[in-house]
Order: sequence, then structure tokens, then C-alpha cells
Amino acid sequence: MPIKKTTISDVAKHAQVSKSTVSQFLNERFEYMREETRERIEKAIKELNYQPNNVARSLKLKSTATIGVIVANILHSFSTQVIRAIEDKLNENDFSTIICNADDDPAKEKKYIETLLARQVDGLIVFPTSGNQELYKRLADSNFPIVFVDRYVSDLNADAVMLDNEKAIHLAVEHLLTNGYEDIAVLTTSLENAVVPRLERIQGYRSAMERFELPLREDYIKSMDLSVMKDGIAELFQLEKPPQAIVSGNDLTLMEFLKYASEHNMKIGTDVGLVTIDEVPYASIHNPPLTTIAQPTFEMGEKAVELLLHKFDSKKSNDPKIYRFAPSIIVRKSSEKAGAQL
Repeated sequence: MPIKKTTISDVAKHAQVSKSTVSQFLNERFEYMREETRERIEKAIKELNYQPNNVARSLKLKSTATIGVIVANILHSFSTQVIRAIEDKLNENDFSTIICNADDDPAKEKKYIETLLARQVDGLIVFPTSGNQELYKRLADSNFPIVFVDRYVSDLNADAVMLDNEKAIHLAVEHLLTNGYEDIAVLTTSLENAVVPRLERIQGYRSAMERFELPLREDYIKSMDLSVMKDGIAELFQLEKPPQAIVSGNDLTLMEFLKYASEHNMKIGTDVGLVTIDEVPYASIHNPPLTTIAQPTFEMGEKAVELLLHKFDSKKSNDPKIYRFAPSIIVRKSSEKAGAQL
């Protein structure tokens, strides 16, 4: 025999109030409700083990209290840390989170956007791929709440939370130069899809060379897919004048370089200096410990949530803009050089 499900009518009868009063309680409309009434309803809900029908409630309120988060590549340490901050902040504000990993694939990203919209999420926080500009434009034009993280979508007037990528590269180059390195190469993943941070970091490298009056060598710039990154690194160190130091554009290129160095008995901090963008979990315990350019990941995640929640308040409206966060350098042994004047 099936167990009878407790209804809102049962709660009202048990608490000796009307169904509308129970509904007001569930929707947290307490303005004209006596404390004693609230306590009776809360007690009835507990005693009857009443579970509200959240689907019906969300349809009535036109809100699911759910936010979709689409990340371009969840393998990045940066992405994982920012998502943790986003989830924490949304949970504090009584929102659930659905997290989707697009694998840097615009088609997969599009599918996730459509799925999340079908589930009637209240808003999106997106680490976008390089595709789906038209879809995002339609969402923005319809005033659907959306905030971008790490990247922005070209020609779209929407809020974005990003690192000051040019400053990040300048910090890395300046630190290596101070430690006696002048022949400095940079590694990033492929620029083919015009992913904004990669483009900005390469541009930052070029401007840093100019700022510090260092020769700009195009063969010191390696931007390629991870599958062939090993070959690109090998080309660097087969040059007649190989680089003295490497700036790694993110944690995934860092891993490729560390594997190459290990396979070729290259001693980091002795044979070659190294600074990487993104603080990785193993940076302080690697041998030698790795100098990193850290992003304020938790602050960035919290800002993204703040911007999104702000959009739910119709009384507030700010012109969308890009919010840039300053990087910081964490100095460790991988960028030291014997005899350098600090």
C-alpha cells in the first residue's frame, strides 16, 4: 500500500492555519505573520515531515533558485578554484549550482547552454569557449542574467571577471630579468581559437620585451596544442641560442614543460629558470619549488556571483563592464639564478 504524501493542506490543518498562510511561510513572506504562527507552522512541517514541491513552487515563482556554471576546461587549477568560490557564494545565498564542463568545445558548450535554459536556471556564469557569440548575444539582448569569467565574448556588452593578463606577464618577465635572465621564452596553448587570456598573455609578453628593452625573438614564442607542445619545447632548446628561462602561460603548459625537463634531465632553477601563471597545488612541494603568478581565484569567483545576483534586483542596473583583477607573484626557487643581483 503506497504511503500517503503529506500535503500543504495537512500542514495547515495540523498548524490550525489556512493553506495561504502556510504558502506565505514557505515563500518567506513573514511581514504580517505573528511569531507564534510561524512557530506552529514550522513545528507542523517537522512533525509531518512535509517536503515542499519545489518544482511547482519554482514554476509559480518563476525561479528555480539554480544557477548554471559552464566552464571551458575544468582541468585547469584556476577553473576548479574559481568554481569552488562560486559554489560557496551561491550556497550562502540559497542557490543551487549545476556545473558543466565544455572541454573547450563550442558545440558541447552550446548543448549545455540549451540544456540549462530548458531546466529554467535563473542565470549563467560562464567560462566561455571561443564560439557561440550569437547565442550569447541573444541571451544578453533578452536581459537573461549572465556573467563571464576568465574570458569575454567579443562585441557583447556583458559583465566579465578577468585577470590583468598583461600585468601577469610583465611580473614574470621583470622577475626573471631581475634574477639575471635575459633570453626569456613563453609557452601558451594554441591561439587558433582566439581565446582571450592566451592572446593577452602573448601580447603582454611582446610589450614586456619592449618595456624592458629586451630583444623580441619570434622563435621564443610557442603557442600550440598540448598534443604537440613537447615538440615545440624541443625546438626551443635546439636553437643556436636556446632560452635561459621560460614563462609558462598556464598550468597545462607547465605540466608539458615539467615532463620535458624531467625526460631530458634539465634542472629547473639551474639549467633554466621558470615562472608559471597560475598557482598550482604542487608548486611549493615541487623540487625545486615553483615561482608562480597567482590569480585571486576566490575573489574572482565571489565577484562573479555578486554581479549575477545584482542582476536579479530590477531596481539596480549598472552598465556591464570587464572587471580586471591584479595578479601577485609568489617567489620560489625555480626562478633563482646563481650570482643574480637582487
